[in-house]
Amino acid sequence: MALGLIVLAFALGVWLYPQMPDRMASHWNARWEVDGYMPKVWSIFLIPVILAGLLVLFILIPKIDPLKKNIQEFRKYYDIFVVLIVLFLFYIHVIILLWNLGTRLNMNLVLSPALAGLFYYCGILIENAKRNWFIGIRTPWTLSSDRVWEKTHRIGGKLFKAAGLIALAGVLLPDYAMYFILAPVLLVTAYTVVYSYLEYRKEE
Repeated sequence: MALGLIVLAFALGVWLYPQMPDRMASHWNARWEVDGYMPKVWSIFLIPVILAGLLVLFILIPKIDPLKKNIQEFRKYYDIFVVLIVLFLFYIHVIILLWNLGTRLNMNLVLSPALAGLFYYCGILIENAKRNWFIGIRTPWTLSSDRVWEKTHRIGGKLFKAAGLIALAGVLLPDYAMYFILAPVLLVTAYTVVYSYLEYRKEE
């Protein structure tokens, strides 16, 4: 499915290329006002190229991780995550194309549910992830102890799922959507880093 989405992203770019302006809107500020433009060849094909590179990386990770046996224990969750990341970036690709075709979307309304779903699934992945070098909450303390890894990921998974639910509030309060999206994730990230350190100190 991930490969099919990447091929479709390239195909959409080729099909719509003649209809696009020479300089396309490619970046929006916190108020979702356009503040950056790119030549259309870059705007149209940048995300598909990034997707292709990411897919190669996602395929390699379970093969090159020194703890690759652990990844196999949650491989089904990892594979779903790969598809969701590709789907999310494909969704962004479509939004950019639509915007430059003249369809003015409310970015808060179209992005909040997508990010909420991605954050929530990150929580599921984190709850099931076993110790490895690429996936999960990787701090010096979680990577040094299976116990610290398990405890940090158990609570981190629940918090990321909560962050996903909070992000949905951006649909109801679009003027504050950015705060509902970013603030919970930043807080959860900071909390889990500190939590993993404190748990490691208990071991010592």
